[in-house]
Amino acid sequence: MLKTPLPHETDGSAMMSTPSHSPEAKISARGVDVFYGETHAIKNISIDIQPNAVISFIGPSGCGKSTFLRCFNRMNDVIANCRVTGTIQLEDQNIYDPSVDVVELRAQMGMVFQKPNPFPKSIYDNVAYGPRIHGLAESKADLDEIVATSLQRAGLWDEVKDRLDAIGSGLSGGQQQRLCIARAIAVSPTVLLMDEPCSALDPIATAIIEELITELSQQLTIVIVTHSMQQAARISQKTAYFHMGELVEMGDTATIFTRPSNPQTEAYISGKIG
Repeated sequence: MLKTPLPHETDGSAMMSTPSHSPEAKISARGVDVFYGETHAIKNISIDIQPNAVISFIGPSGCGKSTFLRCFNRMNDVIANCRVTGTIQLEDQNIYDPSVDVVELRAQMGMVFQKPNPFPKSIYDNVAYGPRIHGLAESKADLDEIVATSLQRAGLWDEVKDRLDAIGSGLSGGQQQRLCIARAIAVSPTVLLMDEPCSALDPIATAIIEELITELSQQLTIVIVTHSMQQAARISQKTAYFHMGELVEMGDTATIFTRPSNPQTEAYISGKIG
């Protein structure tokens, strides 16, 4: 299990140079570094993500945006040679504290991946899986309600309500991705992490997912990695630009795309680098 150094385990200069966590932020990261063996993949990133908003991570392939995203629900823990330092707080809790239950953390921070990955189960059982594991339903009626509500919130209910016993992998690609979103939100997370959720989808399915993201952001904090600057401009209030493992610039999406303050950001936005 990964362990972030506690304050007494770091030197004083590092503590003095790292800004304090923001009490208003839903997620607050300070001085985060990620290493794959000797490779320094993420370099001293500090960021605040506000509640009930959509923030997009953009940047060239291999810039570290997905690696940083996976720090939030400790998915990097499963990589044998990966080491994370610094602190990340979900509200007022350091998520790398040894006392944190990683299973519970991942329920709080649901994740949707690049390719739809429904379980080899029925549509119903895909959505019911998390609530069963976490004991969120006291009866079959409770579970039925959670499944129906989650599918409704994911914009999939009307398409599948008459075939809940059908295998989830039999749905179209866009429907599978919405099923995975329903599965993620069935355990009532407060954060939804999305790693290029539309990259394998056609434009119509992408538009449906983008509309869904906008709707869900009224109740959830959503962090999305996207290779599409157009998508970031359409759906996010904040945008963060990454380059070679560093956070170059973060700000209001409109400002990032029209008046970036960093020449590197401007070069990427304008297509001079990529």
